[in-house]
Amino acid sequence: MTSRRVVITGLGALTPIGNTLAEYWAGLTNGVSGAAPITRFDASSFKTQFACEVKNFDVQNFIDRKEARRMDPYTHYALVTTDEAIKDSGIDVEKINKDRVAVIWGSGIGGLTSFYKEVVDYVKSNGPPRFSPFFIPMMIADIASGHISIRHGFRGANYTTVSACASSNNALADAFFYIKAGKADVVVTGGSEACVNEPAMGGFNSMKALSERNDDPQTASRPFDLHRDGFVLGEGSGALIIEDYDHAKARGAKIYAEIAGCGLSADAYHITAPHPEGLGVITVMHTALNDAALKPSDIDYINVHGTSTPLGDVAETLAIQKVFGEHAYNLNISSTKSMTGHLLGGAGAVEAIATIMALKEGIIPPTINHFTDDPQLDNKLNFTFNTAQKRNIRAALSNTFGFGGHNVTVIFKKFED
Repeated sequence: MTSRRVVITGLGALTPIGNTLAEYWAGLTNGVSGAAPITRFDASSFKTQFACEVKNFDVQNFIDRKEARRMDPYTHYALVTTDEAIKDSGIDVEKINKDRVAVIWGSGIGGLTSFYKEVVDYVKSNGPPRFSPFFIPMMIADIASGHISIRHGFRGANYTTVSACASSNNALADAFFYIKAGKADVVVTGGSEACVNEPAMGGFNSMKALSERNDDPQTASRPFDLHRDGFVLGEGSGALIIEDYDHAKARGAKIYAEIAGCGLSADAYHITAPHPEGLGVITVMHTALNDAALKPSDIDYINVHGTSTPLGDVAETLAIQKVFGEHAYNLNISSTKSMTGHLLGGAGAVEAIATIMALKEGIIPPTINHFTDDPQLDNKLNFTFNTAQKRNIRAALSNTFGFGGHNVTVIFKKFED
C-alpha cells in the first residue's frame, strides 16, 4: 500500500427527501421525513403499506426512453447520480486518462423489480415462455457499474460489491484501497437500490424487519426510540467521485473531504441478527481508526447504521461505548435513516454523503422522530434528536452493516492541504 492520499471531489444524490445533492442536504438539515403511503403498487394487503420512495422522478429527463426501457430502476438511479457527481467534480471526461478511471459500485439486490416483472409475466402467459432479451442484463447486480463505464468510456477496473446493506460502503472502501494501491487515479463509486416492490415488502414483512406503523408513516423510522418497531424501506442512490490527491490538485479540483481510513469485519454470529454485544462492530470501528491512524478522541461525529430495529440500535450503541469510552459522551451521533428510510445496498453511499456534507458545512443532521427514551440505551449520549446541531467537525465516521454479518466503517476527515 502506498502513501497516496484519497479525496472526495464530486457528489450526487437521488433520495426520498431530495433528487439532487442540494435537495438531499436541505432535507437532512431540515429534518424532513421521506416516508409516505406506497404508490409503486397496491400495498393494501401488506402488513406494511408505506415506504420512502423517490418522488417526482422521470427517468426520460435523463436517459433516452428506448435505453431506459432496457434498464432496471436501480440502474436509472445509478446513472443519474453518477452524472451529477461527475459534473460536480469538474472532471473533463474527454481529457482524463480513461484507463485510470475505475467504477466500483454497490447494490445489495440489483434488479429485483425487473426480475419480479418478468417472472409474473411468465406465470400469467398461456403460450410458450417469452422473456425479454434484456431480462438478464436488467436484473444482474453488476450491471449498473457496467452502464456507468459504458456511458462515460471509463476503462479501469469495473465491478460491483454485494454485501447486503453494507454494499455501497464496501464499494467505497474498495475504491479507497484501490487508489491507495496506485491502481487508479479516479474511482466513480457509490450504490443504488430500487426495491420498493411486492417481493421486497413481502419478504421483509415475513422477517418482521419492517415497521408496521401504517397510521403514521412519517414518524415510523424511529432510531433509538423506545417504541421503534423496525426499519422503513427506502430507495435511491448516492455517487461519489474519489481521487488521488495529486491528480485532483493538478486539475485544480475542489475537495470536499479526505478519506482517512476504512475497516471491514464480520459478526460471524447470525444471518440477520447483530451480535448482541456488537463484537463485529467493535472490531470494524477499531480497524478503521487504526487504518486512519486516528485516536477515538479525534472523532467528532458518527453517522450510525441506526436502522430503527429493536436489536440493532442497542448493539451499535454498546459498540460505540466500548470503542470510544468516555469520549462517547462528546460525540454527536445521528441516524439519517430516520429521514430517508433504509436504502439497503444504497444506504452506505447516501449516508457517506451526509457525513461528508456534515463535515464540510459544520452541521450535524438530526435523528428525527424521537419521542420516548429507551431505558436499554445510555441516554446521556448525544443522539442529535429531532434538530440539526452546528459543530466544527475534525473527523467523522460512517457505519453500515448487512445481513450475513457484514460490517464496514469509513472515516472522513477535514481536508488540509
